[in-house]
Amino acid sequence: MLSQLRDMIWSDWIWFPEGHGWADLKNHGGHVFPQTQDLWATIPIAFCFLIIRQIFERKVAIPLASLLGVSDKQRVCAPPNPTLESYFCSTSKHPTQSSIDSLSKQTGCSVRQVQRWFRRRRNQDRPSKLKKFQEASWRFTFYLLAFFAGLAVLVDKPWFYDMKQMWDDFPKMPLLTSQYWYYMIELGFYISLLFSIASDVKRKDFKEQVVHHVATILLISFSWLVNYIRAGTLIMLVHDAADYLMESAKMFNYAGWRRTCNFIFTVFAAVFIVTRLVILPFWIIHTTWVYPLTLYRPFLGYYFFNGLMFVLQLLHIFWAGLIVRMVIKFLPGNDIVEDERSDKEETESEDEDDSRERREKSIINGHVLNGHTPLNSKHWKRD
Repeated sequence: MLSQLRDMIWSDWIWFPEGHGWADLKNHGGHVFPQTQDLWATIPIAFCFLIIRQIFERKVAIPLASLLGVSDKQRVCAPPNPTLESYFCSTSKHPTQSSIDSLSKQTGCSVRQVQRWFRRRRNQDRPSKLKKFQEASWRFTFYLLAFFAGLAVLVDKPWFYDMKQMWDDFPKMPLLTSQYWYYMIELGFYISLLFSIASDVKRKDFKEQVVHHVATILLISFSWLVNYIRAGTLIMLVHDAADYLMESAKMFNYAGWRRTCNFIFTVFAAVFIVTRLVILPFWIIHTTWVYPLTLYRPFLGYYFFNGLMFVLQLLHIFWAGLIVRMVIKFLPGNDIVEDERSDKEETESEDEDDSRERREKSIINGHVLNGHTPLNSKHWKRD
């Protein structure tokens, strides 16, 4: 039963155009073709990346952060409070006003004190600037090396300049050694990101990031299985072209290098829009979606591959919107670029208002006790 189901799922007519099938991908005549079992090599590669990352962040990223002047401001910790801690861990990190009133009565604290406790407690759980820098520097290093490695793999290939040639003699295109390692390393890296996503800095687009990683892994794996290798290498190169610029902009942002960050981010925005919103849809997707119909009748594998491509393209449009918003924000005022996806740390402004209120009352009471007229609070605030 299971063997029949497996044979049906991997039928030639599902994954290949008419007249072609898995038999075309058997090694023969000294030519090597991608094999399903090759993908198992990406698992140990992913674990190697996780180990290398830990070493890199400790031995390279931390000294680099110190060199660039990355520093964290001291956070005020929330005082121990079992009742509030229990509510924070088991119920909600953002209590409603009615819950705050109830917790105020249970703990004997004022409403403002409960609000301040939750704000400080949330800040304690937020990743430090150093952790963000470590993560950005690791991704920057990989994406930079991967981009230039991809260029080295593709620059002498004819389909790099004429994308229609990615379908020449499909699927009987022999696998090159450079393509093998490019695929294994890229896929291993994305699998490592999926493994570490729970411990990485969580951003507002966390769900979109998970979808992106899963879609990317499926896309790379599927393109390997059915020998869409030429299309796959072009897609990976286009993605790596902008990613290292974004990560470097983050690094200088955390270091407080305002002008450098703004300049790199502007370059990143331009490269992202050109590669993800122009080259990818109008060159690559056009060559995988429209051009094959002039050669073959559509088949399920064709729809599956292009469906994943459209998922990635929708995510690119979503992120392009965030990027444009950031560009609009920082250009007029020449401010530091802030990642729209980041969960910003809450300030202690309310605490400062409380302190000012207490000082004001103290001054007012002081004048009353000494027989003077109370000071007008409006004048105090104006000063």
